[in-house]
Amino acid sequence: MGKDPLPDEEIAACLAELPGWAREGDTITRAFSVRYHGGVALIVNVADVERLVGHHADIDLRWDHVRFRITTHDAGHRLTAADFDLAARIDRIAAAHQAQAHNA
Repeated sequence: MGKDPLPDEEIAACLAELPGWAREGDTITRAFSVRYHGGVALIVNVADVERLVGHHADIDLRWDHVRFRITTHDAGHRLTAADFDLAARIDRIAAAHQAQAHNA
């Protein structure tokens, strides 16, 4: 997956394909409502996929939700195609865990 920084127009187009993800500077973020132990299981599944694709999110676990923040560190903390690929993978894993959108 490409790790060249994307222009703003392409970032906007990618975000349009990923409802629930929001841009915060040079990161994209999304939170899912899930109970604590379900959040741990969700994180373990995401970590397995991250290891396979060689790209990782920053993850924040709370008692009632999990927040993912993604950027490409080795592209100068900029958004790349790899970030949006990982976001789509996280969405599929979260759906398998029946995690819902979390309104922060």
